[in-house]
Amino acid sequence: MKTGKLVSAIAFLSATFLLLPPVQTQFYTAGVRWLYVLLVSYVVAVALTPLIRHMAVRIGAVDHPSSRKIHESSTPLLGGVAVYFAFLVAVLANTAGLAAPLVLNEGMLGVLAGGTLLLLVGIWDDVREVPALTKLVVQIVGAAIVIWSGKLLTFFPHGLWGDLLNVLLTVLWIVGITNAFNFFDGMDGLAPGLAIIIAFFLGIVAFQTNQPALGWVAVALVGAGLGFLPYNFRPKGFATIFLGDAGSTFLGFTLACLAVKGKWADQNPIVSVTTPILIFGVLIYDMVHTTVERIYLGRVRTVKEYLEYVGKDHMHHRLERVLGSRTETVFMIFLLSIALGLAGVVLRNARTVDALFLLLQATIIVVVVSILERRGRNA
Repeated sequence: MKTGKLVSAIAFLSATFLLLPPVQTQFYTAGVRWLYVLLVSYVVAVALTPLIRHMAVRIGAVDHPSSRKIHESSTPLLGGVAVYFAFLVAVLANTAGLAAPLVLNEGMLGVLAGGTLLLLVGIWDDVREVPALTKLVVQIVGAAIVIWSGKLLTFFPHGLWGDLLNVLLTVLWIVGITNAFNFFDGMDGLAPGLAIIIAFFLGIVAFQTNQPALGWVAVALVGAGLGFLPYNFRPKGFATIFLGDAGSTFLGFTLACLAVKGKWADQNPIVSVTTPILIFGVLIYDMVHTTVERIYLGRVRTVKEYLEYVGKDHMHHRLERVLGSRTETVFMIFLLSIALGLAGVVLRNARTVDALFLLLQATIIVVVVSILERRGRNA
């Protein structure tokens, strides 16, 4: 306990030091603005997480063991609140920088507004359960805020039907990724680790494509996730705090919106679409796999049943049955996500045929994983 308080105090002092204007200026003039954003979000997350954990226990936001959960002891929720504020402080500090592209433009304000809405509903869900349909409606409203702020996927050509389809596709992407990410918050370290990996690759491609403002936002997510991860992922112990619905929906929503907000290739729509598909590949694969399997096996027959269904049939559950270890399962999913993310990065100057081949490679990888999962299930 004393060690935790000492670490938190040191992190608070470090954050205060970093937020001093002369210190900020030194980072900017040295050309390492990304490092400044990373450090601020990291130390704020390290400082806030123990305080949020204590608050969660006080207000009863605690996740208790049950037959549909895999943790074995009661664990505080609301860890996502620490991640949110670490991210927010870093973004706001970076926005106050000198001679920089506008970070909080209308599109990013829309993302923050939608993400904050999901965070607040998630906090309520962590304290008192919110119906699945209500959460879905809130997610659609969040997506609508982002679209209203001017950020929209443009896969179909401009026109009445094209615009309607683009709006529908944008909502499906944001809501789908938000829920897919939320599903991965079921094993220690898995969700924050995936957030770090996905944000890292989004940031790399953003800097490659001359989108520094988007890159800094991604770096802020990386730092916040790194600061929170040691409290949530302890290979020789159990998590001391969970992200909770507040954190997982905020992270999934924000990551999905960054993909919508960015331009991932120059004059090549196929590459532009393929890049985020690869970076988010693990989430997409799990969502498609579980949806098809649940419908095929008759586990869900209506939209209401699908929204409310809770089962141990997600990728991390299936791999754990094969590997027999939660830690190895988490690292396996991390490696898969990194492999797909690397493919997304090398697409920067690729031809259309290269993008298609990398998509084929990703498909082969997930097919191999599916075969191994099924073999383990039947063993």
